[in-house]
Amino acid sequence: QVQLVESGGGLVQPGGSLRFSCAASGFTFSHYAMNWIRQAPGKGLEWVSGINSGGGVTHYADSVLGRFAISRDNAKNTVDLRMNNLKPEDTAVYYCAKGLFSDSTPYEYDYWGQGTQVTVSS
Repeated sequence: QVQLVESGGGLVQPGGSLRFSCAASGFTFSHYAMNWIRQAPGKGLEWVSGINSGGGVTHYADSVLGRFAISRDNAKNTVDLRMNNLKPEDTAVYYCAKGLFSDSTPYEYDYWGQGTQVTVSS
């Protein structure tokens, strides 16, 4: 079965940086786009970033463009998210999500992991 396990969350001050990693198993990782989504307290799921199956095409939500970077390693079945210049509004539970197809399209995903908490606060 599909398993997605995130790691790397934590507490960081505004302006700080964090890096997440997601380990995937149970499907042919290199065939699917991967995404990061998040859920802030009291809000719905928000798509953050996506990367196509080959890793050559990336997309970002306007709210994180220029601050976050997604990457993947198809040899290791992992997808990472590097976050810079973090803001309090980035506080959320972050989830790794498997895309439906090889191309990355916002909000098209079918499985996600258990999530990892990020808190941006001074």
